[in-house]
Amino acid sequence: MKYRITHSTVYCYSQPVGLCQNEARLKPRNFWRQNCENSRFEIYPNPMDFREHLDFFGNSVIYFAIQQPHNQLTVTSISEVTVFPKQNTLDLFNQLSWEQARNMLQDNAFQSQLQSQQGQVQFQSRDLSPELMDAKQYLLDSPMITGTPELAAYAQPSFQPNRALGDVVHDLMGRIYRDFIYDPTFTTIATPLSDVLNFRRGVCQDFAHLAIGCLRAYGIPAKYISGYVETAPLPGVPRLVGADASHAWFSVYIPGSGWMDFDPTNNKVPLDQHITLAWGRDYSDVTPLKGIAYGGGQHTLSVSVDVLRLE
Repeated sequence: MKYRITHSTVYCYSQPVGLCQNEARLKPRNFWRQNCENSRFEIYPNPMDFREHLDFFGNSVIYFAIQQPHNQLTVTSISEVTVFPKQNTLDLFNQLSWEQARNMLQDNAFQSQLQSQQGQVQFQSRDLSPELMDAKQYLLDSPMITGTPELAAYAQPSFQPNRALGDVVHDLMGRIYRDFIYDPTFTTIATPLSDVLNFRRGVCQDFAHLAIGCLRAYGIPAKYISGYVETAPLPGVPRLVGADASHAWFSVYIPGSGWMDFDPTNNKVPLDQHITLAWGRDYSDVTPLKGIAYGGGQHTLSVSVDVLRLE
């Protein structure tokens, strides 16, 4: 499937901003199931400085600075992305129990064994693969996801002994979908995960954080994915340009097989309708647009997203 994504952000200020510096993670990633064929940014006012680099997680980061007074900042990214057909590979998860997957990731980076051969002492070591070492960082607490007994308790019914990892994650995703109400008025970026768990309300960002916290509590690596999902209008209803939205889901590591995505907001395994922007430990690693503005007074923010399938 090929898509054109237009993501526009507008800040309006009550007083002029004299200088702003910003980072945007709005260029879709290239990886095995997705190719960003082209991407461009339209920024007003024109930035004096504009640079691109990759962050620690391999996401594209656009840095730009505006050094002239302005009462409005508009940032629009336009990208064309091909998402390759992907089969549902849930059976890969069912080759391992969750305990087996956890134990493979709890090994030390080097396992040494003391042996005596012909009076000589030798050490044998085994390096973990780079992929396995990379996955281990997604076991740790992160700025917005801290392991708690409450998260472990919520996850426990899914983590039955000797249960296949695929069944565990699929069950956890379904429980979050059923137990929690999608309510965009309840949470903000600053809402603690404990509030989401206690009040059973939130948005896609919260549900992804919740699932990641539950999985990490049991020693399973999970990472946060930001992106978009294609939405179709109801039959007979015209498609509204700009009415789509950013989306978030999570991915789980399968030792020996790689990563697999899950979308708890929609209770489905993403196939060819999910477009990936960036990934990291949690939302703080992949914020679409952030920065510092000097001046400006009060401000308002509006965001529009359009995901158009190209025939």
